[in-house]
Amino acid sequence: MTAKFAALTLVAVLGWTGSVHAAGTVEAGQAKSATCMACHGMDGNSANPEWPSLAGQHSSYILKQLKHFKAGERQNLLMSPMAMILADQDMEDLAAFYASQTPRPAGETEPSKLQRGQNIYRAGIASKGVPSCAGCHGPSGQGIPGAAFPMIGGQHAVYAAIQLRSYKSGDRATDPNSMMRTIASRLTDEDIDAVASYLQGMR
Repeated sequence: MTAKFAALTLVAVLGWTGSVHAAGTVEAGQAKSATCMACHGMDGNSANPEWPSLAGQHSSYILKQLKHFKAGERQNLLMSPMAMILADQDMEDLAAFYASQTPRPAGETEPSKLQRGQNIYRAGIASKGVPSCAGCHGPSGQGIPGAAFPMIGGQHAVYAAIQLRSYKSGDRATDPNSMMRTIASRLTDEDIDAVASYLQGMR
């Protein structure tokens, strides 16, 4: 399915909502998620490790990212055209639906990366000025909804590593005060792969 065709399909599924804005509802979001399922799964648990699982993710974070995609502040070949046609109400509804779903862990931590990944997540790397991931994402990777810090525990290792490398290169620049870009720039590829693998195995 091409991005253009998928976007047109999404228009047909969503229709054009009015300008009246209200809090999102799970029922409306589920109805509007038909096209999203191709990448994110029926219940937000993605089967493809390159695409994020959204089940259980904080609605505040999902909404924020959809707005970044729509504004062109975050770029992705598939997501950008999808987000461009979403009204604010559509975003609210989709965020509510995915936040209500039950997340399933994407896999296990690779044993050879466990110790290094765990150390970085829990304690950071003091010698490089890298803070612990747990400081913003919580001891079990559940994030902080009020600050729109995402739940990252149980996320696909492949996807997590892609995002960390995007922050490191500056291709992704939607982090407040360059927080993630600064941290990722101080990580080696081995550090990134280790912490990403650790995230995948978190429960």
